[in-house]
Amino acid sequence: MIDVLLDGEQIRDREQLHSVLAERLDLPAWYGANLDALYDCLTDIRDDTRLTVFHSGKLREALGVYGERFLEVLGQAEEDNLRFTFVLDP
Repeated sequence: MIDVLLDGEQIRDREQLHSVLAERLDLPAWYGANLDALYDCLTDIRDDTRLTVFHSGKLREALGVYGERFLEVLGQAEEDNLRFTFVLDP
């Protein structure tokens, strides 16, 4: 199991969010740093992977509606890929 942690207190904007995700999830070079590309990458994961998001309230504060959409994408990817698990504020 690959465990990835994302601390919402550390995320200030969209660019930083996607940069952190690309690094920690080891996303491919073609990753477009947007929610559609993130969904594509998450549903392509072949190794059991768990992404845990801490301090989601801070993430939502920093990113607004985009933060909500980001969390929705994680939830949808979890439904569509049995190898991807999303945990919110454990």
